[in-house]
Parts: sequence; structure tokens; C-alpha cells
Amino acid sequence: MSTTLRIGRSRILLELRQFFRDRESALFNFLLPVILLVIFGSVFANSEIGFEDVTFTQYFLAGMIASGILYTSFQNLAIAIPMEREDGTLKRLAGLPMPKASYFIGKVGMVFVAYIAQVILILVVGVLFFRIQLPTSPTHWFTFAWVSVLGLLSCTFIGIAYSVVPKQGKGASALVAPVVLVLQFTSGVFFIFTDLPEWMQAFASLFPLKWLTQAMRSVFLPDGAQVIEASGSWQLGWCAVALGIWTVGGFLIALRVFRWAPRGQL
Repeated sequence: MSTTLRIGRSRILLELRQFFRDRESALFNFLLPVILLVIFGSVFANSEIGFEDVTFTQYFLAGMIASGILYTSFQNLAIAIPMEREDGTLKRLAGLPMPKASYFIGKVGMVFVAYIAQVILILVVGVLFFRIQLPTSPTHWFTFAWVSVLGLLSCTFIGIAYSVVPKQGKGASALVAPVVLVLQFTSGVFFIFTDLPEWMQAFASLFPLKWLTQAMRSVFLPDGAQVIEASGSWQLGWCAVALGIWTVGGFLIALRVFRWAPRGQL
């Protein structure tokens, strides 16, 4: 186990270097939430969501942080892993005496570090340019921590599992980006969730992003703002259950379907 963790830590550093050296990946997965926050925050700076003095920018910030989790984990891995599989990187790694678990430790560690850097940048931009009020209660920050951890784990495992869907690395983004966009549009990221049709709300409830955005709103919006939620409550218990189910389910599916070589190859 010590060897697995030691090699895994080395893999984290390697994955981080590769992630930030790839300009397209950095823009697509790391900076996109910040860019969207600046655009939407500027356009809807004075718009309110129907509760006291809470602006749409404050509401949108929670959605962008939740989306950042989806970008750095699911989207990043579901695109990068097929490319590594196609160019033979995974097959070469599988042939090394390195414990296979170390590879996944590297991916998970990279996702967590990238997310921490990303969320700090989002919060700094939100506070400096849009005067967003950060929570002061330790309870809110505790909620932020466990939601982030469960969200990152669930979306990471789903991304690893989904990485077997693209047959070619070059076409991975075409199969991943639409999934992310659909989830964002139906999960209350770009729109007030209760303004969406009921069937769309029900559809979004099947996936983790809806629960991520809802839980993040409980952190960055006033407690009284939960009255604008569909259930009239933040439903943090259900958020934890939903994310927990996706974490366990994603892990089990990833274990079963992950491939080290392209289809048709051993």
C-alpha cells in the first residue's frame, strides 16, 4: 500500500503538470467557469432572483462552482483518458510494474488540486468584481467541504466510467461536452431551477449536478432563500444521499467497464 500511495503522489504531480501545460484543457476545464461568471455576472449584475436583495450573480456563483466540479472531474477525465488510451499511454502504463491503483490516485489527486485552485479563483473574482458576500458561518463552510468532496468523487468516478464511451480520443469532446451542457441547462445553473418545466426538474434530479448546485446554493445564499427551491428546502440530507449513491455507483461501474487498451485490443 505504501508503494501504491508513493507512486500515486508522483502521478498527481505528473498529472497536474500535464493538465496545466495543455492550454486547451486549462481553458476548457479550469478557466471556463471563471469566464462564464464574468460574462453572466456582468450581464445580470443588477438582476434579482425574487428573494430580498439576492442577485442572480450570487445565485449563478453557486452554479459555477458546482459546474467547476463537473468540468475538472467528469469532463476533463472523460476527454483525456480516451486520448491516453488511443495513443497507447494506458497500455504502456498497464505493462509497467506500477500498481494500477496509482494511476487512479494520480487522476483523483489532480482533480482535487485543480478544483481547489479553480474555486479560489472563482471566489476571488466574485468578491472583487461582483461584491459577492461569502458565508461567515463555519456550518456553511463545512457543508461546502463535504459537498465538494462528494461531488468531486462522484463526478470523477463517472468520468472514468464514461471514458469508455468514445471510440476515439479525437471524438471524445463531441460526446462529452453536450452531456455537460444538457446537465447545466436542466440543473439550475444558467436559470432559476424553479423556472424550468417540471419534467425538466425531474430529469435533472436523476443526476448529480442538480444536487451539487442545490447544496452549493445553501452555502452561498441566505438561509431564507430556500423558499425559492422546488421543495421549499435545501434538502441537504437528500443531496448527500444522491451524491453518495452516484459516488458508490460510479466507482463500481468504473471498476467493471474501464479499459486499458482500445476496443479489440488486449
